[in-house]
Amino acid sequence: MANQLIREVILSRVVEAFEKLRTQGALNVDPLDGIAIERPSNPDNGDFSTSIALRLARPARRNPLEIAQALAEQVEPGDELGEVWAAPPGFVNFRLTDAWLAQQVEAVRSAGADYGSIAIGQRQPVMVEFVSVNPTGPVHVGHTRGAVLGSALAKVLEAAGYEVTREYYVNDAGSQMENFYASLLARYRQVMGEEAELPQGGYQGEYVTDVAREMAEQEGRRYLDLSTEEALDDIAPKGRQKMVDLIRDDLQHIGVEFDNWFSEGSLYWGDEYQSAMDLLRSRGYVSEEDGATWFASSALGQDKDNVLVRSNGSPTYFASDVAYHYNKFARRGFQQVIDIWGADHQGHVPRMKAAMEAMDIDPHRLTIMISQMVTLKRGDETVRASKRTGDFITLRELVDEVGADACRYNFLARTPNTQMDFDLELAKKEGMDNPVYYLQYGYSRIASILSNARERDIDWSGGDVSLLQHPAELALIRKLLVLPELVESMARNLEPHHLPHYTLELATAFHSFYENCRVLSSEPADHELMLARLKLTEAAQVTVARCLDLMGMSAPERM
Repeated sequence: MANQLIREVILSRVVEAFEKLRTQGALNVDPLDGIAIERPSNPDNGDFSTSIALRLARPARRNPLEIAQALAEQVEPGDELGEVWAAPPGFVNFRLTDAWLAQQVEAVRSAGADYGSIAIGQRQPVMVEFVSVNPTGPVHVGHTRGAVLGSALAKVLEAAGYEVTREYYVNDAGSQMENFYASLLARYRQVMGEEAELPQGGYQGEYVTDVAREMAEQEGRRYLDLSTEEALDDIAPKGRQKMVDLIRDDLQHIGVEFDNWFSEGSLYWGDEYQSAMDLLRSRGYVSEEDGATWFASSALGQDKDNVLVRSNGSPTYFASDVAYHYNKFARRGFQQVIDIWGADHQGHVPRMKAAMEAMDIDPHRLTIMISQMVTLKRGDETVRASKRTGDFITLRELVDEVGADACRYNFLARTPNTQMDFDLELAKKEGMDNPVYYLQYGYSRIASILSNARERDIDWSGGDVSLLQHPAELALIRKLLVLPELVESMARNLEPHHLPHYTLELATAFHSFYENCRVLSSEPADHELMLARLKLTEAAQVTVARCLDLMGMSAPERM
């Protein structure tokens, strides 16, 4: 039996027991739904537990412990279930048999790189849109947190059976881009030896000069012979593409890639923008006031209406977002869309939900996750950032200092809705108190054991896993079997931050197994047990490798 179904098996046994008691007249209650089978935090309470008796106590007018005892007596043990018992104040606890647990080592090995995958998504199309910063500068630390979150979440959703599209929304329309192009032209002129001033509030980072220098090498003096308007018209698409390429390269530096780069400008070149505005107007959610066009969000429970088109005729960022989401749902047919935004977009969430409702799209199909701010620390010193002045730590600089794996683990290990401090010194430390080092050291230890066994021409394929009976062996197996359940939970709740913590627990369970159970042995009496333990070691390698892959981290064979 596949491990990932064991919770459902227990659930079916509980439902059968419940129906037996109802049929016998021992429980005079209506049928129930939503029975939860959970893992107790205390291993003394078994492998799984249900609190259904506590829910039944009031309608049944009985003591919950009595109901739990009655249910436990009706649940039939089997190959998987050993002990079933009631515990105060009204829990039914279940303990898996050691023999069944040992056999799951074979299931893990058989699944290989697909271990942990489940099918709850049923190939439903889901978009994860993340990062999506203006192409006016390199990716910095604040964007990196959202990049790691989005890429890990996409991997988890794929493991859960969803058809995932990773999308970067290129904000290439609006005043910030115009300011960037003007800054780029000014730097180009300076590179060419002419005097030129940056526009007010222009982009001063060294990267602008670098792009301008590339332009000078490619275009020569051509832009000096054009009017400012002509030069800007020509320099804009080239400058945009260079910045998009820079951002793409930055993100690949940390293992983040996208299936699609969607241009905001395309909403206006095509008919998406106008179609979205016409739809809102036809449904009575657009009004004109003071020369501006407004979205009547107050009619949908919001505190105030929101401007779609300014009095000067330019669409707002909100209007672009409305058109973009019209494109996602109405044009491209995504059933679910997940947006990962920075903390400065928190106030934008309610009006986007209102816009969904106004377009007759179920707001529940749109999930917006907010990634909070990151503070970099080096010792007691706070490393500050300013995108406008160019005095900021870029993603590439961060990765060059601490490594991509440390970045991914640390950004992923905290819930995105909380602010975080990133300790650069700890991230670089090679020691067991650095969680990244600890878990990758665990993987390399596993790889070393299996490599040594192969060098000794040991074939463990015929090992008898029923010999795995040591408490440390069984504890490791129990931890391995959590992964499919964790994938399901993370996919349903959109919480990939549990993965780093689970992987750390998994590495700890393996280290304990290694310290308590000798794997490789030259003693003939230990040969059969050695083969079984090598199978368990291989299963651990499969599981740790899958976790590292889901987190986008490397699995080093040597440390």
